[in-house]
Amino acid sequence: MDTVGELLRRWRTQRRLSQLDLALAADVSARHVSLVETGKSNPSAAMVLRLADQLDVPLRDRNRLLLAAGFAPRYPERTLDDEALSAARDAVARVLQAHEPYPALAFDRRWNIVMTNRALDPFLARVDPDLRRPPMNLLRLGLDPRGLGHLVANLADVRAMFRSRITRQLASAPDAELAALYEELLAAVPEEDAASRSVESDVLIPMVLRVDGRELRLFSTITTFGTPMDITLDEIAIESYYPADAESAAYFTEPESPTDAPTAGRA
Repeated sequence: MDTVGELLRRWRTQRRLSQLDLALAADVSARHVSLVETGKSNPSAAMVLRLADQLDVPLRDRNRLLLAAGFAPRYPERTLDDEALSAARDAVARVLQAHEPYPALAFDRRWNIVMTNRALDPFLARVDPDLRRPPMNLLRLGLDPRGLGHLVANLADVRAMFRSRITRQLASAPDAELAALYEELLAAVPEEDAASRSVESDVLIPMVLRVDGRELRLFSTITTFGTPMDITLDEIAIESYYPADAESAAYFTEPESPTDAPTAGRA
């Protein structure tokens, strides 16, 4: 098992900080940081958390640091349907519902969808039942031809977007299962994707879907909890999709909108 000093040094190196950089940020001496990393000083729980905060260590890994230092984990991990998370769960549901008639969903650190709004149902109805089985994964939905991949006109752009986001995520918080998913769905033919990309805007690159003879252009935003103290909330993100032009907006807002179609159920 890695020592707390080894883990902290690994995070510091990953964040590309010197011992002096970390010491100044945490308001401690560089010598103390060195002693902790080499195991010559045993940090208190408060010091572990102070250094972890400056290193932007995810809550899950802060627990690992505390355990390595001989302390009990500080941050609980509950399922989203736990009663203790009812307020947060309701907040996520309200955000998703308020975004209708446009699609929105919430997903975890491995891109498994945990909640959706009704506007996404008509799109999920086009997905192979095998991909809709829990846990339903956003990467598979977006890239697999059995999912929405066959509807995406600019699949190379979307794949490049996923590749960039997950590369940054893995650099920030390594995860073996997410890395395996990356290797399965995204590691192949990046050069081919780059060669086939065609940037249509100097503002953003939309996802282009061809649905029912129409072309929908959508871009998305990401929302996260600001000050989570629970691992589950720390790893939840809400992705909200917006129409990039008037024609796409009309698809969702016209009287007989696709959002009135039979639902495919909540994730």
